[in-house]
Amino acid sequence: MMIDWNNFTPWTALAGGALIGISASLFILLNGRIAGITGIIGGLFRPVMHDAGWRVAFTLGLIIAPVIWLLFGQLPEIKIDAGYGLLIIAGLIVGYGARYGSGCTSGHGVCGISRLSPRSIIATLAFMGTGFLTVFIVRHILGA
Repeated sequence: MMIDWNNFTPWTALAGGALIGISASLFILLNGRIAGITGIIGGLFRPVMHDAGWRVAFTLGLIIAPVIWLLFGQLPEIKIDAGYGLLIIAGLIVGYGARYGSGCTSGHGVCGISRLSPRSIIATLAFMGTGFLTVFIVRHILGA
């Protein structure tokens, strides 16, 4: 493995992680809800009128954040080494897994682990382990 020292940014990564933690903490303290993206966006597809406003605001915040970033600097380069077919299949698998596991990385990995939820700890270990195994198989066994 090689580290790209020109793009190694521990301070911005630490700041981003701290902002995510603070945001998730404030969200549960002020709103009484877990900041799980799939649950929040999924709730927009089965709307309840008293519930829709904060869900729309949260989703708009996710969309607007990169635009605000552009006011202060350049967005990082995004490089995806896969075709559209593989991306669609991967997205469907991740979406199915998030529904099957009753949550996503933000709900289980950020919010659930911080609350010491055994279910979230197991879910996070499962999807992280699966991700590690998938990368190992694809890169080292299949050589892709």
